[in-house]
Amino acid sequence: MSHEAFMLLALAVSEQALPDCLPNPPVGCVIVRDGKVIATGYTHAPGLHHAEMDALSKVSGSLEDCDMYVTLEPCSFTGRTPSCARALVKRNIGRLFVSVIDPHPRNQGKGIDIVRKDVPRVEIGLCASEVSTFLTPYPG
Repeated sequence: MSHEAFMLLALAVSEQALPDCLPNPPVGCVIVRDGKVIATGYTHAPGLHHAEMDALSKVSGSLEDCDMYVTLEPCSFTGRTPSCARALVKRNIGRLFVSVIDPHPRNQGKGIDIVRKDVPRVEIGLCASEVSTFLTPYPG
């Protein structure tokens, strides 16, 4: 599968978040190792796992040989849940593909800033048109 196909899979997974995730945006995540999906996740009800944490909870150990595809920038702050960006760093994600930057004022690029310090490769904008169209009704 291509990078685009994995991100579109993350977008499809994000639909499982609805309606329980509201008022948070419906986010999807896919973790890939050696071209194979090893975990998926989506945002659960407020106070429960975000998409990244949902996917991370399904695999153990370091993930330096893995790619993560997430439809919305990982959160930078601790609120009802821990910072997803810091969790990605702790688990040593090898590459991170983010479709769109989170427009929420508490995030807006701060999650990417945290991840870029330790993750060797971070790419933003993969399938941004498709993801933005889906997320537009859910400002979070």
